Amino acid sequence: MDRRQLLISTAKVGAAAGVAGGAVVLDPVAFPAAAATSQSRTITGHIAYGAPDWVYVPIEVPAGVNRLTVEYSYDRPPAPPGQNGNALDIGLFDEHGIDLGDDRGFRGWSGGFRTGFTVSASDATPGYLPGPVRKGTWHIIFGPYTVHPQGLNWTATITLEYGPDGPAFRPNPAPSRATGRGAAWYRGDMHLHTVHSDGRRQPAELAAAARAAKLDFIVSTEHNTSSAAGVWGEFAGPDLLIIDGEEITTRNGHFTALGLPPGTWIDWRYRAVDGALARFVQQIHRAGGLAVAAHPLATCVACGWKFGYAGLDAVEVWNGPWTLDDEAVLAGWDNLLVASVRERREDWLPAVGDSDAHSEPQVVGLPHNVVNASGLDRRAILDGVRAGRLWIAESAAVDLSFTATAAGRGAGIGERLRVADDAPVTVTLQVSGAPGCAARIVTDQGQRFATVLPAEGTAAVTWTTVARNSRYVRAEVRRQTPTPTTADTMVALTNPIFLGN
Repeated sequence: MDRRQLLISTAKVGAAAGVAGGAVVLDPVAFPAAAATSQSRTITGHIAYGAPDWVYVPIEVPAGVNRLTVEYSYDRPPAPPGQNGNALDIGLFDEHGIDLGDDRGFRGWSGGFRTGFTVSASDATPGYLPGPVRKGTWHIIFGPYTVHPQGLNWTATITLEYGPDGPAFRPNPAPSRATGRGAAWYRGDMHLHTVHSDGRRQPAELAAAARAAKLDFIVSTEHNTSSAAGVWGEFAGPDLLIIDGEEITTRNGHFTALGLPPGTWIDWRYRAVDGALARFVQQIHRAGGLAVAAHPLATCVACGWKFGYAGLDAVEVWNGPWTLDDEAVLAGWDNLLVASVRERREDWLPAVGDSDAHSEPQVVGLPHNVVNASGLDRRAILDGVRAGRLWIAESAAVDLSFTATAAGRGAGIGERLRVADDAPVTVTLQVSGAPGCAARIVTDQGQRFATVLPAEGTAAVTWTTVARNSRYVRAEVRRQTPTPTTADTMVALTNPIFLGN
């Protein structure tokens, strides 16, 4: 058994590994020439409290290997009061290397969800990419998510199996288009997980849950891996568009990449101080996707968003069942809208809402986005989200329309009604599926109008304003039932309609 101490003074650090944010590379693990059908090596190490974010273990893979398997464990002593215990993530890079942003070397990530993985030409553990195990220097990547003050002791067993490769894995990506209804409002959840990261639903179960929620589309956003893209073709259909994406989980917050071409991978190995975010947002945009800040005020370790919103395409203001975190994100987003009108900018940051569902009993589609798109295809949906032509609903039972009209002209959600500052503007909100809820009209001055919806039927609410006093209008529908952390429960909310020239 090898003992590998994480000693910064004797390891290659940071830039030597091509990785931002701090990393160490340990001495390589070598295997002798193949003498049997398989070989195993067990190694151990210690990660000190305050160590860099990433620890790499090089593996010298000889020729003739057809499968690589890693099993690992680490100690988990009780954490001192008010401090964190040990949590150790894991992933794999192949012989192409570990340079930041170089997707050729990425072979998989399971975070802290699994105790091991295997890869071969024919198959791989979910979260990992099937493909040949070629000769060269591979790397296990450890991510010490949290470390006990006394440090973290880890053990890993690496097994190489020899022989000819099996049949090559054949990806089955989802088509980029579903049948749809032409230009229409389409419902979709854009933040979801399966067993390909830290969810417990199989892809088939997630697709079934999306159909049960009456969604038209979903976006697959596994943590730090593109592996699910290879299987979605089996579960998509004329009635369900499945769009590939990724949740990039950095140590300074999470963001989703929506609408990536199948197999596209976005790196996560950086912090805000590294100044690397713009590079990867540009990569997402070059691939035709959108970058969305996810649950910006989530309280889990490393979940809170620290990068700012420059360059992003949207912000997730509602994540799962309504909580005080969402209330705070909503208020912060509204302040961004105020800043955009104060600075007379045409660009603004749309709001989205997603379930972030991982496992039962988390509800797929609570909440989801209702997007005005020219068709049920990847490009049209992304165009609608980018333009903010969407509203957010707790379920498909809720429906609404929201418009602003003046002098025979009108505008809808995400649009601008160009009108003189003193021209009367009629704002109309129609809601069904929210009996007895409170409807609110909010502007850059705050809440300006509120009423309680009738106990049955479709309700129509109108309010008159002028652009001078309301540079934008948006709507909220709230159930007057408290949650454990909020005074009421969000049922639906819209992106703004901007008023004036």
